[in-house]
Amino acid sequence: MHITKDDVPVKIGIPGATARQQLNFGDATGYGRISGEYFSLPAGMDISPLLEGLEGDMCDAPHWGYVIRGSVTTTYADGSSETSRTHDLFYWPPGHTVKVEEDAELILFSPQHEHTRVMDHMIEKMGQTA
Repeated sequence: MHITKDDVPVKIGIPGATARQQLNFGDATGYGRISGEYFSLPAGMDISPLLEGLEGDMCDAPHWGYVIRGSVTTTYADGSSETSRTHDLFYWPPGHTVKVEEDAELILFSPQHEHTRVMDHMIEKMGQTA
């Protein structure tokens, strides 16, 4: 299955940032259904405040992905961090937060149930409706 960026439905749309999520985009055994997601994020964006109230105030969904352009720094529950840059593939285990270093476009594959719950929490924190 394949889908173009513009055909992936917008889940979160705010000035300067767009998060797209395609539900039912495959299956990851042990996690159930996965979603294919396309994120466009501005430099300086820190999602930490939007994760407050979740377990450990962090995203508890794992992600597999690819940085199309830009760079993002992921910080984990143990305090360690790493930066993913243009053309990097990545895996972020549960228990992380993300800060955008340079305007970034990312593709993520995430367990649908877990990440939809996290994204819905973020939408609620922003005062938007899903």
